[in-house]
Amino acid sequence: MELTQIRYFLEVAESQHITKSAQKLHIAQPALTQAIHRLQNDLGVPLFMQSGRNIVLTQYGIFLRDRLRPILSQLDRIPEDLAALAQQQSQSIRLNVLAASSFITEAVIAYEKEHPELHFQMLQNPQEQLYDISVTTKMFYQLSEEASKHEFVCTEKIFLAVPERSRYAQLSSIRLEDVKDEGFICLMGSRPLRWICDKFCAHAGFTPQIIFESDNPTAVRNMIASNMGVGFWPEFTWGKLDSEHVKLLEIEQPMCRRDIIFTCRSPQPISPAVTDFFAFLKQFTLSQQTIKI
Repeated sequence: MELTQIRYFLEVAESQHITKSAQKLHIAQPALTQAIHRLQNDLGVPLFMQSGRNIVLTQYGIFLRDRLRPILSQLDRIPEDLAALAQQQSQSIRLNVLAASSFITEAVIAYEKEHPELHFQMLQNPQEQLYDISVTTKMFYQLSEEASKHEFVCTEKIFLAVPERSRYAQLSSIRLEDVKDEGFICLMGSRPLRWICDKFCAHAGFTPQIIFESDNPTAVRNMIASNMGVGFWPEFTWGKLDSEHVKLLEIEQPMCRRDIIFTCRSPQPISPAVTDFFAFLKQFTLSQQTIKI
């Protein structure tokens, strides 16, 4: 059945009058009669029967009408539904956050205060390709001239967090090799930051003795504050340390830094909402750290 046949049939089923239906459909009566005959021939059953000067539905016609009504109703709503979906997409921003999650959350909260109509979807999936903006991290990242059109990179220093009661608390800086015998409190091994920090330790000549792992920076901070061990603390993406029981020491050797890469990856044309938020995110980051452009 073709969509036109369905519309013709339902109109005749409603009016039960060929002439009136033809006038409403703005087609010639013979053309409508032929269309109904073709539909009946295709289905192999009579859909209408004569009743005086009018026609009425057969049991087959009643069955077909009841089946087709909701289908046509759904088809008629498709343009409206697509328009609503497009509107929703224009006000939706998909973020794939593989680094600096606390920092990005702060940025989203700040932006939503001025743009409450927007909807943010935050993912943490390295395999995900359907996103508008991604946030990743590497030890060193070379930003190309071409990539600078849709990317920006910030570099942050990584400190060593030590308990206030430790023998290192009176220092202002430290060499990483000086704590090779200490227990380390770290993020889970699957996190990019954890991999980077393991590389720092390897460069200092040792493998860290992990005594506690968590996927939550707050848990890492609390364990260090409890004098359970030492750990790494990114300069600004983990937020304020906010603990008088933990002290941050600058690491003299090796140089412990990482690059955070912000990438705008959206189908063209990029929605204004994504463009505006990406610009805001760049300024928000700039207020925290120097950006390499």
